[in-house]
Amino acid sequence: MPSYNRPPIVARNWTPVVAIVGAGRVGCALGRRLHQQGWHMGPVITRSMQTARAARRRIGSGQPQAALSEAVLAADLILIATPDRVLAETAEALARIGSKRSGRLRQTHGAKGIGSKAWRGKIVVHTSGSVGSDVLRPLALRGAAVGSLHPLQTFSGRTVPSLAGSTCAIEGSAAALRMSRRICIELGGVAVALPRGHKAAYHAAAALASGHVLAVLEAAVRVLVTVGFPHKRAARALLPLTRQTLANYERVGARATWTGPLSRGDFSVIERHLEALRRFPREYREAYAALSRLGLNVLASGGGSKRRQLEQTLARIK
Repeated sequence: MPSYNRPPIVARNWTPVVAIVGAGRVGCALGRRLHQQGWHMGPVITRSMQTARAARRRIGSGQPQAALSEAVLAADLILIATPDRVLAETAEALARIGSKRSGRLRQTHGAKGIGSKAWRGKIVVHTSGSVGSDVLRPLALRGAAVGSLHPLQTFSGRTVPSLAGSTCAIEGSAAALRMSRRICIELGGVAVALPRGHKAAYHAAAALASGHVLAVLEAAVRVLVTVGFPHKRAARALLPLTRQTLANYERVGARATWTGPLSRGDFSVIERHLEALRRFPREYREAYAALSRLGLNVLASGGGSKRRQLEQTLARIK
């Protein structure tokens, strides 16, 4: 089970230097909020100096860099906000920086040179929602404390969202968890420690509650367009319904909120809906059918009879 972390356990007597690797929307948003809280910004690293400078402007502080270098070792906390597909290679590249430094310093200072400790005491946290901290193993082997921190919030456009009240899913080593809790709490969020191995399921839930909701809403808008609504007017017509549904859900839960033919067991209306959706691509009917099946699970009423009636209705409209 997830564990909810409370503010009193967070130490506030030390402000780390933060390096950000991969300063896209999430990296810039976290960097800006941390900078506003008085955290010290170190290297801001992207694939080009142009994007690094732009990221530095958005964050408000930091040293723009176009490649990983030993400068990252001056930071206490390294936030990796790259796309998931390059997380592993980023971790390996960072670990090699410490390895190269270690080799040079051993030549200068002997086998016990300080380079062998380059990553000790560092905390490295990535911001992926679907990948665990195991991807940072090369850095853990070098002595870094590794973890992940994912703000359960949408980051789109250039607006920096507030994290006040948002959940942050965190996991990793003890030191990384402490730092991730502190970040989340100082930004006004609620830190939830996930058990290892559950990031993909957690992120699937996030996708269902965000992007997939948009897919359903946009499909509904396009259906209204075919009956004469201009696109923007169709969206304006549906948004009050969507907002009220979500407000009711927050207040009384799904079962008490649900209205419409499925909750009434009016399968003749569902059949007419499916007939009307024949003019659209097949995935519209498939989505309607899948959501109706999920809806019966949520409503948990009528037992097997409603399920049979629904399946019979769906079978007639293929």
